[in-house]
Amino acid sequence: MPKSLPDLDDLKTHIALYDSESAYQQLFKCLFPSLYRFCFCILKSRELAEEAASDVMITLWRNRLKMLEINNIKVYALVIARNVSLNILNRNHKEELVSLDDIRIEILLDAHNPEQLLINDELKKKLEMATQSLPSKCKLVFKLIKEDGLSYKETATILNISVKTVDAHLVTAVKKLSTILKAEFNLM
Repeated sequence: MPKSLPDLDDLKTHIALYDSESAYQQLFKCLFPSLYRFCFCILKSRELAEEAASDVMITLWRNRLKMLEINNIKVYALVIARNVSLNILNRNHKEELVSLDDIRIEILLDAHNPEQLLINDELKKKLEMATQSLPSKCKLVFKLIKEDGLSYKETATILNISVKTVDAHLVTAVKKLSTILKAEFNLM
């Protein structure tokens, strides 16, 4: 039986009210992997992604007294991660403005159980190639919803777009992936 994840609201409360370092360590373990993957999608550098994700966690600790005002700590952290990542890109490329549309997104496939570990490598490669053919925002929306399990509203908040736009991007992504994969496996 997999170890259950701690309740983020309980951790948030313990951090805000009691300055609990152990609760912060648990929050770090829960949020850091998602923050790192998200930052890596934007920054394309392991070092910069680690720096950005760490900066987000430091920001959360520094603002711990205000944590009780935050409704969804994961979405809040991802919004900070987006801003920190874009600031890093702008700092490193002063002359070049960066748009989320121009950022190359990679979909990471995680295997959590033995059955998933046995996924056919060819299928995995074809899915990765198919996702690379998606427009950037479609890939990012697809990743946040399907990989990170966020809601449409949370994704809209993180990307600063409307829920309807999130829906449109996801519909586009799923249609394109379906078409590509059906053609690849002669299912049409």
